[in-house]
Amino acid sequence: MALDELKSAIPDYAKDLKLNLGSVIGNSELPQQQLWGTVLACAIASRSPKVLRELEPEAKAALSAEAYTAAKSAAAIMAMNNVFYRTRHLLSDPEYGNLRAGLRMNVIGKPGVEKVDFELWSLAVSAINGCGQCLDSHEQVLRKAGVDRETIQEAVKIASVIQAVGVTLDSEAVLAGP
Repeated sequence: MALDELKSAIPDYAKDLKLNLGSVIGNSELPQQQLWGTVLACAIASRSPKVLRELEPEAKAALSAEAYTAAKSAAAIMAMNNVFYRTRHLLSDPEYGNLRAGLRMNVIGKPGVEKVDFELWSLAVSAINGCGQCLDSHEQVLRKAGVDRETIQEAVKIASVIQAVGVTLDSEAVLAGP
């Protein structure tokens, strides 16, 4: 199992990450599609080759072809949106918020899976990328759709652990040298 290989690669000083990785994925109460779509989108957003290589096969096996593509689409569109909307939010000139974005985001309207799942994946990726405006937007859509705070927090926990594992393993690879 790739998850076990990923956990075994985590150094002893990051034992909490190893335990958390096992629990946020292995003990998740999210439905399979929400869980593995979140895992895949976050693995992509983590930018860690090792994390993505280890988690992608299991995600692909757990997801329909449509959900697999939609999770990758969530990571892709949020990579763009998180930079754009975070920048607009951080600029001190509020007039940027009045300008038309002019960026295509059609996948958000037609993601190929249930809107709630895509929104959850987008929220998780936005947590990794640190876009408060996107986090608020996706959280509001999810709450209006009846998604409870515990489900939203679970997606954020998955995002935080996958990101931390990626940072840790990538830094260890650098320190190990060529």
